[in-house]
Amino acid sequence: MLEGSILHELGVSHESGDAGKRPLNFGVYYKNTLVSLCHALEDCILTCSSSPLVVTAFQRGKWYLAEADRYSDLAEHSRQIVLMAAHDAGFAEHPTSQRSNVSLVELEPTDPVAQEWHLMILAPTYTAMVLCQELSVADYGANGVPTEDLERKFYGFWTFESGLVRETVEIAIAHIGRYNPELQKQLMARVEDIATEAETADRDDVYTAVSRVMEYLQTGQAHLSQQPEYRFASHRHEALDNNLVSNELQAFLRLAQLIDQTDISNPMAAAEVATLSEAMAQLLDLPSWQLNRLRLASLLHRLAFLQRSDSVLSGSSFARYSEDETDAPPSCPIVPGAQILRTMQRLKAIATIITHQSERWDGRGQPAGLAGDDIPLESRILGLVVEFQQHLADLRNADAQPDSEGYFMKALEACQAEQGDRFDPKLVDALALLAAGMQQGLSLSINLPKIAAGMWLLDSHSDEDILNLIESSQQVTNLVTKQV
Repeated sequence: MLEGSILHELGVSHESGDAGKRPLNFGVYYKNTLVSLCHALEDCILTCSSSPLVVTAFQRGKWYLAEADRYSDLAEHSRQIVLMAAHDAGFAEHPTSQRSNVSLVELEPTDPVAQEWHLMILAPTYTAMVLCQELSVADYGANGVPTEDLERKFYGFWTFESGLVRETVEIAIAHIGRYNPELQKQLMARVEDIATEAETADRDDVYTAVSRVMEYLQTGQAHLSQQPEYRFASHRHEALDNNLVSNELQAFLRLAQLIDQTDISNPMAAAEVATLSEAMAQLLDLPSWQLNRLRLASLLHRLAFLQRSDSVLSGSSFARYSEDETDAPPSCPIVPGAQILRTMQRLKAIATIITHQSERWDGRGQPAGLAGDDIPLESRILGLVVEFQQHLADLRNADAQPDSEGYFMKALEACQAEQGDRFDPKLVDALALLAAGMQQGLSLSINLPKIAAGMWLLDSHSDEDILNLIESSQQVTNLVTKQV
């Protein structure tokens, strides 16, 4: 990262280890992915229920000119837009630049921000940003700088986190102050106004933003496959396509991350459930592909409980699904929050795992009333681990004198009370082994996922239909009993 750039300043500030400043995970993005991301987030401004402050960096004026007409429409729905770019002919003459709520900041050619591509949106009802810096000639290595514009690469990340967006906006405003101190004061006043409004605002606009990001990334995939220069060059197409797919997954992971952050009583739920699920999978000697999708389902499991998920769905939230009539599993009402995952082909199996996490061993659960070994194994594990982790969180919050070793057995006892009714008896026995190990000092490292590198979570089994691939009851029984 270039010293003195906005991305560099933000990254350095999060290396300090100060409270609330976790290290940031950066990824590499192709230009075609960034175009889809930025257009999706920009177009959210047109339907957002509150007017945002928008701060952008376009590298050079010619990139701004290519988007100037779009920004004229965006200005009508924004309280203020700031455009940063190195000067090019025509930069200040375009009609959009003359609007009263649009401010131009012409960067010096030596300013490191002139090498960055940023979009920051700060509104009372949602926040979002894309922060990237183009790779240097040296970074591209032996292959050199790409000849196709869509293959240019950028280093950075994107997020919906309100605190992180505000922090970055304030860094950008301080940088703007070097060129225009009066604008700096004006923008800080805007930030304070938005922060005050956000205290009482409904933040459901983020769900619409996730939906639009998914739509635009998938449209980008379709457009890419139609271009001759990539249609007949599979290695080039695969690299760009994988970058788009990775960011589709990142959109869901970022939404799940927001859900955790808003739950002050259990802010590490997804990470802890993922760690516990992985430990259970290893204890049961599950194959790596099954462990992998159980980990991903754990990270996303709270999406099933979204209350406003209809805002990110097309059609009815009470849609039903069924498979081929020749071998149809039980048809059941879709869980709206899990159903949003089905918009991504590679997450069909994950959606099924999450959908059936609330089934009961005795068949009296939801949403399909599946019983016993008819419930997908990963769903049974996930449902049990989610309950165990929630008990651990409740015990931590209620106890003024923490006793982590005692918590494990108390949480286990709560799960054992429903053994054979709600939970698979064999899995509860396996959990007992895990809890005993933790009580005796077994350490499970809880790590937040590196969202910027999402493709590692996907494998060839990610889009399988679990309900059609369930092993026989005896096979699953043997798998679990062998370990217990």
